[in-house]
Amino acid sequence: MRNTLTIARRELESYFVSPVAYVTIALFLFIMGFLFERILALSREATLQYVFENMVTILMLVGPLLSMRLFAEENRSGTLELLLTSPVRDWEVVLGKFVAGFTVLAIALAFTGLYAVVLALLGHPELGPILSGYLGMLLFGAAVIAIGLLTSSWTRNQVIAGFLAIVIVLFLWVVQALASSASGSLAGVPAYVSLAQHYEDFLRGVIDTRNVVYFVSVVVVALFLTVRSVEARRWR
Repeated sequence: MRNTLTIARRELESYFVSPVAYVTIALFLFIMGFLFERILALSREATLQYVFENMVTILMLVGPLLSMRLFAEENRSGTLELLLTSPVRDWEVVLGKFVAGFTVLAIALAFTGLYAVVLALLGHPELGPILSGYLGMLLFGAAVIAIGLLTSSWTRNQVIAGFLAIVIVLFLWVVQALASSASGSLAGVPAYVSLAQHYEDFLRGVIDTRNVVYFVSVVVVALFLTVRSVEARRWR
């Protein structure tokens, strides 16, 4: 675990030494701040449900932006080989990079907590849907970061890694639409693997353990595949 934390700290330092984290967080907060003001002005409801519905779309782009460099940049610069020959396990490298990317995303989400404060000052929002909404956002964000980490391990080009992550996330989001064309025992498969299907309950204030397990499973599978991808690179 010490190696994992060391790698996570190193990645966090690289995020904030360069303008990557600042620009990404600032862009995210600017877009979300504008949407929050517009939604509040038009709906005049003390709820963040509509904000969460839009925020998830922005995270589909922000997540890959944060994760696309984690392996691709080291592949390009040649420092990954040095890292893999050091006395650390592959899973420690992968987990450390994931923790760093997720931490930056969580920081960005934490700033949006000001929206709940504004709603509390203007009205009487229900705390349950707000807390479940943020839990859903954190779980969704973790899944996107893990998928982005996986695609970053496939290539040394950050743009390609980010594009592949967006494509995979979008596919998992819209795959629910395939449920109507499926039949028999396969009918429920597209709905089950859909990110949207498992995210919607959080917006309604419902925390279902099945949805939590689903997002955790996506993260675990993506990280496992990333470890395998890194192991394959070690033996090339």
